[in-house]
Amino acid sequence: MRTYESIALGIPEILLPKKGTDLAKWAVIACDQFTSEPDYWRMVSVLVGRAPSTLNLIFPEVYLGEKNPEARIARIREHMARYIDQGLFVEKEGFIYIERKVGDHVRKGLMACLDLEHYDFRKGSISLIRASEGTILERIPPRVKIREGAPIELPHIMVLIDDPDNTVIGPLTQAKEQLEKLYDFELMMGSGHLKGYRVTDQPLESGIINNLKTLAYSANFLKRYNLRPGTPVLLFAMGDGNHSLATAKTIWEKTKENAPDKAEIMNSPLRYALVELVNLHDDALIFEPIHRVLFEVAVSKDVVQEMYAYYKGRCTYTGLAGFDEMKSEVDGQKEGSHKIGVITASGFGIVEVKQPESNLPVGTLQPFLDAFMKNKGAKEIDYVHGSEPVIQLGKKSGNMGLYLPAMGKTDLFKTVILDGVLPRKTFSMGEASEKRFYMEARKLS
Repeated sequence: MRTYESIALGIPEILLPKKGTDLAKWAVIACDQFTSEPDYWRMVSVLVGRAPSTLNLIFPEVYLGEKNPEARIARIREHMARYIDQGLFVEKEGFIYIERKVGDHVRKGLMACLDLEHYDFRKGSISLIRASEGTILERIPPRVKIREGAPIELPHIMVLIDDPDNTVIGPLTQAKEQLEKLYDFELMMGSGHLKGYRVTDQPLESGIINNLKTLAYSANFLKRYNLRPGTPVLLFAMGDGNHSLATAKTIWEKTKENAPDKAEIMNSPLRYALVELVNLHDDALIFEPIHRVLFEVAVSKDVVQEMYAYYKGRCTYTGLAGFDEMKSEVDGQKEGSHKIGVITASGFGIVEVKQPESNLPVGTLQPFLDAFMKNKGAKEIDYVHGSEPVIQLGKKSGNMGLYLPAMGKTDLFKTVILDGVLPRKTFSMGEASEKRFYMEARKLS
């Protein structure tokens, strides 16, 4: 693999299903979507049937709590080996330019490899690649079991670049008719359309590299964000799949530590992770909020009363007539206080926290939820995308939905540079159905 260490980038060797594969059954949505909706995944399974599919190569997180996860992991490995032995994959070297259409919007992306030597997901990181949200460390070990020793990787990772003039991906959009089209098909479950083009033109490839180097040039970086000299450059910020990239990093560090030849291991494919790069300024990239659902709240717990105690007199609750009124209050809130929507079997309301210590409502809410769950306030908490799931799940007896506003995307990089990572599960890049689908793979061994 050709690499450019100064910008932590590698030009990938990508595995794609061979001609004749039914791509509408091959590609399935990211494993961390619809985690509270098993019916979605049952419908996907019925649709796929016995056809070759990435469904057989991933561990949908809706099943993480099943009694024998090792059996599912074993089946995943069996399918990986079988697909390789059957010659299902063809290998293509080069960047892949991607267009994902959902509704009237087309999101553009670039498949590339990122160097895990330049990634650090820990709080206070100053690496070239950084997490944008807090990493939930207990979510990494189950993912390590799935990835460790696997012969291939399939990414649902989307990484952001802050490129206001669209210098990196824009030229590919203009030149796509001259590129080799690799795939062009409708995604399952009404999730839009996907196209992929291989970048083999040398001037286009060089343009990608050089324009990323320009973004990473220290003087340009400092000027762009009005920063003090010496501030470490941030070139890549995590968008989706933070825990998957953190898992790849964890395995890489363990591999380095155990390697007998410390120099030779630096050429291992495990040093890199396949990701989709997306420009923060892409018009089709919309930051959606990630809502919270508490399942089976303890009978002895009154969540609102617990909030009153936690926020020490700065918190009020107001009941509202319906969802539309609640949504209007939360989405239209001004500075000075934070409003969080509440959904229960009894109806809708607003919790308002005055004099908040965080810049974002999610930053005000999450510490309370962490403490509440630590004290066994509810059986489980889940993070859901979209209004419908938080309403449906929140209205079930014993549950509570917590509705949050979206954050603006243009300040993301500067916030991460100056303040560090955002509270975990702060934002989502689009609704659940707009998430990245598994399409491309890469050899790990």
